[in-house]
Parts: sequence; C-alpha cells; structure tokens
Amino acid sequence: MSNTDLIHPTAIIDPSAVIAADVSIGPYCVIGPHVTIGAGTELHSHVVVGGYTRIGEHNEIFQFASVGEVCQDLKYRGEETWLEIGDHNSIREHCSLHRGTVQDQGLTKIGSHNLLMVNTHIAHDCMVGDHNIMANNVGVAGHVHVGDYVILGGNSGIHQFCKIGSYSMVGAASLIVKDVPAYVMASGNPAHAFAMNFEGMRRKGWSKEVIQALREAFKLVYKSGLTKDQAVEKIRADLLPHYAEVGLFVDSIEQSERGIVR
Repeated sequence: MSNTDLIHPTAIIDPSAVIAADVSIGPYCVIGPHVTIGAGTELHSHVVVGGYTRIGEHNEIFQFASVGEVCQDLKYRGEETWLEIGDHNSIREHCSLHRGTVQDQGLTKIGSHNLLMVNTHIAHDCMVGDHNIMANNVGVAGHVHVGDYVILGGNSGIHQFCKIGSYSMVGAASLIVKDVPAYVMASGNPAHAFAMNFEGMRRKGWSKEVIQALREAFKLVYKSGLTKDQAVEKIRADLLPHYAEVGLFVDSIEQSERGIVR
C-alpha cells in the first residue's frame, strides 16, 4: 500500500514534511513545515502538527490534538525551536503540546509509551520521560521535568520549573508548586506528600525488602523530625548501600531546586 493510500485527500501537508510510508493521516489534518513522522504512526481526523516537530514510530494521535504549536511564552519571538516525541505514545483528543524556547534548550521532549488523556497540556521546554500517564485535563507548565512511570491525576496542575520524580503519583485536582520526589504520592491544593506508591511497587513485583527500605527512607525524610540533610545522610549510611532503588529517592531530593512537597 502506498503512502497516498493512507493519507486522506483533505489533509494538508507541507512539502518539507518527511512522512514514513505507512503513516496514516486522517481527514482534515494539517502538517506544518519541518515535521518528521515515523513508521506506524496514525493521526486521526483534524490533528494539527504545527511545525518543527519530530514524531517517532507507532504513535496514535486522536482528533483535535494540537502538536508542536508555537508556545505561549510571551518572550517567544519566532525562533526555531522544536518538539520531539518518542515511540508508542497515545495522545488523546484536544491535547496541546508546545515547542520549546531559546531561554531553555529550545526543545520540548516527550519520551515513549506515554498515555496523555483528553485535554492534557504540556507547555514549552518540558522534559517528559517514558511510561507516564497524565489523566484528563492535566496542565503541565513550562520547564517542568517528569520522570518515568509517573501518574498525574485528572485536573491536576504542575507549576513551572517543578520536577516530578519517577514512580511518583499525583492525586486528582492537585496543585504541585514544589518538587515531588521519586516514588512519593502527593495530593491537595497545594499538594502535600502523604506516602509512597507502595501498591505500584508491589504490582511491578518489587521485593518486600526493597519496599520496606523505601518505606523507612520516606519516614526518615517526612516523619522523623530530622532536617532534610540529616535524613539524607542517614539514608545514605543505613539503606543505600543495601538497596540501590533508594538512590533514586535520594537523588530526586538532593537535585531539587524548588524544594520538595511536604
């Protein structure tokens, strides 16, 4: 089957776009300049890919999504900036994914195997890892970093420059104004940390010993009365030598610039 057999005649595609032979592009889609779309990707109807966007393989983008559009940063003056999307992502209806700015790296980057539910917004200069789920109406402001295997509950909002650590979970309708360390569950407005995602760890088959070590690490940071530095020092001395998984939790705390949710 040729590429033209998979592209609806109402689709508008810029001549500079590079589209793999088996990409499916539905009715009334618009593909802007300097766009690359990898093998096996499907665009349903009315998808707009604004330009300067690289989309990997086997992604599915649903109707009315706006991908690679000019960002909403008032400092943006038309510079060449990019959006990169990995492989095997599901981007649902009305999602909006914006390109980066020269004030950062000029790049918004989304990894692979992510589910972005209806009306998810990922702003300029965000860095999103792999295997994340963002539920309906999640808003991710500029310069946010999201790790891997993160769940962001519906209608939650992430303040600019925050970092959301891997394996963490944010409850529905939460406002995140500080960093969420790896594994931590946070919710509320503003959000507070209340536990770790132990159920998620069990579902992934992590051992009881690892889960218990992370439970102790959480208690040291959040419930022991120690300062952050004292807690981290004790975790490094008592837990990290025996359980490498604790290192991700420690690193996400030490690398925080905004401070962590409490």
